[in-house]
Parts: sequence; C-alpha cells; structure tokens
Amino acid sequence: MSDMPAEAGPAVSAPFGGILHAFVAFDWGEEVDLERARHVLPAELHSLPRRLRTPPSIAYQSPPLRFALPPLDLIVPVLGRAQAPAELMLFDFGSASLAMRFNFRLTAADLSRLAGELADPTIFVQAARDALKPMFDKLRDAIFQPEWIDLSEEYFVFQLIPEPSTPSPPQLLAQFPGWLAGLVRLEAAPLSDSEIAEALRLRLSYSPDDLIVTDWTAAVVVDRDCAEILETMAFANLQLLEFRHIDKRLDGQLKTAYGLIHQLAHRWLPIWRTHARRLRVLRELHAEFNEMFERASDALTLVGDPYVARVYQQLAGRFHLDQWGQNIRRSIAVLDGIYQSVSGQAATYRIEALEIIVVLLILFEIVLALYRH
Repeated sequence: MSDMPAEAGPAVSAPFGGILHAFVAFDWGEEVDLERARHVLPAELHSLPRRLRTPPSIAYQSPPLRFALPPLDLIVPVLGRAQAPAELMLFDFGSASLAMRFNFRLTAADLSRLAGELADPTIFVQAARDALKPMFDKLRDAIFQPEWIDLSEEYFVFQLIPEPSTPSPPQLLAQFPGWLAGLVRLEAAPLSDSEIAEALRLRLSYSPDDLIVTDWTAAVVVDRDCAEILETMAFANLQLLEFRHIDKRLDGQLKTAYGLIHQLAHRWLPIWRTHARRLRVLRELHAEFNEMFERASDALTLVGDPYVARVYQQLAGRFHLDQWGQNIRRSIAVLDGIYQSVSGQAATYRIEALEIIVVLLILFEIVLALYRH
C-alpha cells in the first residue's frame, strides 16, 4: 500500500443515523460505601447487560451503582444544541464513569467533521464535571478520603444504526476504509494508507451485519443492540483512568521512599519512633496500592472467548492496559523492596545501638570497679 491519502467518505446521499456515545471517567477517592451512597441519592445496583450468547460468568464482581441524571444541555460542534441523556456508574473502588448519548443523522462528510471536533473533548469533560459536582458533594460522606483529582479519561463511540440506504459493514471496510479510520482516529483530514491500516487493524464482527473497530481515542460500532459492548468499552476507559491514577500516585510515593533511604544512609543513630512510623507508612502504602490495583483489575470478570470478552481484550490492547499493569506491579515491587531495605537498615541500627550500649555498660562497670578500689 502507498502512503497516499484515501477517500474522505462514502459517496452516498443518504445520511447515517446513529448515536454518539461519550464516556468520561473520574476518580473520586479511595473507596465508596455503595450501600451508604444509595441512602444519600436514589440509585440501583447495576448488572452488566447481556445478550443470550454472553455467558453468566461475564459479570461485575461487585456491581456498581447506576444513577440516572437529567439530560445534559450541551452545544456540540456539528450537532448543535443537544439534550443528552446521561447516567453515572459509581464503583466501590472510587471511580465514576459518566455516559452521555447524542442522537445524530449526518452525512458521511459531517460525521468526519464531527470526529475532527471531538479531538478536543474539553466541552464534554467540563459538562461532566458540572453535572456531577452536586452529586459528589452529597456523596462525600459515603466516600473514604474523597478527592476529585484533575485526571480524567474520555472515549467516544460512533454507533451507526444499520439501514438499507447505507453501506453494509463489508462495504464500509472494502470501499471506505479511510473514512472509517478517520472516525476512530478523530481526524477529519485524509489519512495515509499506513495510518488507515493501523487504525483498522483491530476489528471484530459477529455477523455480516455488524462491525466493531476500536482505536485509542474512539470506536465505530455498526449494530443496533450493543449495550453490553458499550458498557464494556466504558469500563475499559475507566480502568485506564484508574491505572494512570495509581501509577501517578506510586511515582510520587516512590520519590518519597527513595528520600527516606537517602536520609537513613546519612544517619548514624536514627530515632526509633521515626523508623517505626515510616516503616508502618511504607507497609500500609504497599498494601493499599496492591488492593487498589487488584480491585480495579478484577472488577469485571471478562475471561474466555465470548465476543464481549474479545471486544474488551482489543480495547485493552489499544489502551496498553497490560503495560500499565506491569508498570504498577514493578512499582509496587520496588516499594516492597524499599520497605525491606529500610526495615533491614532499622534492624541493623538497632543491633549496632544495642552493641554500643553493651560496650558502654561494660566500660561503666570497669570504671565503677576501678573507682571503688
């Protein structure tokens, strides 16, 4: 394939009907008491929607709370002013995911323009923050160590509803790959053939009438009934946020821990209580980060070869979740190593101090004996 720009979009007069799904994920704190939160604001425990083909083993380990929100009033480029239905998923490990839906009926060219505008998700993030701020304030007492950090993750899904007047999934892939690639790359300008190939590299179809193409920033789903797929995508986006958050916190704690080793290396006789307190903090951090990572990793059971599990695996590959997980595990192992090092140094200092005390006592006994004689 050459690196020449490809076509801008399907040359069809009929517009595409569908839904733009916008997912925005935040971290609200260390842990959420979901039962207590249900008593503060009306919500329901949520189960993963599933098709008949999806086995019951695909499920949330700890079901999140689902909050229905009033429609959000946004002015979206290309779409104009829209009243977007919205709902919040709140997980017990402190993460929140807001889903917004925007109906559209647009030409291929307008969809490309919309994709290009979505490359800057600021209006969606700000709308999500504005809508959720009152909820966060009311739920503070149900959150352990509540803190709404600036970090967020956004993901967009173009759900195209199959119609007789629009190209089928095989036609889209064969005749208009550049247009599809532009949607998932959120790029309105033509892409090179190599970029198109990479953008369309990960795709799935369960039947000739449906299609899923996933990329880092967005996905295209050609299907009518895809609730479980959409929720799986929102969860993967939330996992990415949580892994980034854990990794960032670990980096900060590792710098502090390295500083502790440096301090101890330049002390001859440290204060025991200081050692005990810092060792306890290191041990607690190790346990805390381990628990945070495991809960975020295992919140949704997606194992085996069911279609929805393969969708998750593709998106996890796009998000490099395995690499994030490896980085976190390495950092946790380093934190444990620092704990062992500091603990070993503290034990060595104690032994040396006891030896010095014994020598001083012997010298004192000798001096006392000489003085008496």
